[in-house]
Amino acid sequence: MTQRRDDSSRGYEAVGVLYHAFLTGLILTAVTRRGTGVAAELVFRIFRRQHEEKFLPGLEKLGLRGLPDAVACAQYHYLSNVLGGVGVEYMYESDRKAWVRYPPPRWIFEGTAICAIPTEVSRAMLRGWHAHNGVTLGNPRLGFVCTQQTVDGQPGLEGYFLEHDRELAPEERLRFAPGEEGPDFSREAAPRLPTEGWPAERLRKALRNYAMEYVRSALPELVNLLGPAEAAWLGGLTGRLIGMQYYAQTSALVGGTGNGATGFAEYFVRMGAAQGDRLEWGRDADEVWIRQRTWRLTQGLGALSPAVFDAWNGLWVGALAVRDRRLAMYLTRRMDAGDEHWEWRIRPRSAPLLS
Repeated sequence: MTQRRDDSSRGYEAVGVLYHAFLTGLILTAVTRRGTGVAAELVFRIFRRQHEEKFLPGLEKLGLRGLPDAVACAQYHYLSNVLGGVGVEYMYESDRKAWVRYPPPRWIFEGTAICAIPTEVSRAMLRGWHAHNGVTLGNPRLGFVCTQQTVDGQPGLEGYFLEHDRELAPEERLRFAPGEEGPDFSREAAPRLPTEGWPAERLRKALRNYAMEYVRSALPELVNLLGPAEAAWLGGLTGRLIGMQYYAQTSALVGGTGNGATGFAEYFVRMGAAQGDRLEWGRDADEVWIRQRTWRLTQGLGALSPAVFDAWNGLWVGALAVRDRRLAMYLTRRMDAGDEHWEWRIRPRSAPLLS
């Protein structure tokens, strides 16, 4: 049985919810199981990777390259985050000084997760991206000054891009000035997205892509930081927890009306289609099989450690566990091992394992 690609807004919403939670979960798992230092390094690597892939192309797409550097940076962070559904504010002060503020609720540290985020982890995000904008633009005078951090109990992550009168040393590109306070936000004075004519479904697709892109960066960097064995364990554990925790919400969005293994297969295929992949499912004797022929999440990344897939696969293992704890899902084909598709088999836990 083949599922055609599901482009419904409900599918996009379900995928966005799941990947958003997966990203937050990866950071929290690193904090709680490997400590603040490892978590901060992971966040730094995620945001630096995102910066290197997205910043300059994003400036072009948003039409910001002709602006003064400080203003272009602040407008980029405002517009790109608005497109991703993140709460953010922009305030112009001068051609050499422009503010951004991320008021609560913070997107990346959703809900009560904010209580578990150390200061160093939040600072790592700024080191990975905001403090590196001047380097990427070839402007050694441009830095970022952080004036507030939500994780320190202040009403938002706030700061400004500032073009100084001299070149900055590497350690000066990010500075903290908690005594300063930014101007008020005016929506009327804020820049406008070039997407105002987009239909609602296209905007929801952009929200999905925003969350998926962060996971696309996070999983390879988790492997680079911890090595494949530990990354597969830590990422897979996070995936199982998130898959279990968010199965009810995501399945309510995409459906999956059958009973037992067939109902889960319908859910899996619909989630895969909403991610932009080609999946199908069917029955073989007392087993249900699911095949995935593309993996849009990692398209263009080149050769990856199998640990990237193992971590991601935890999402679906967890989802099945909470749907029916008497069923188990076994991976029998792997594209990263040279097979033409991924294949999972679902059967009762009492059945013998495949040879």
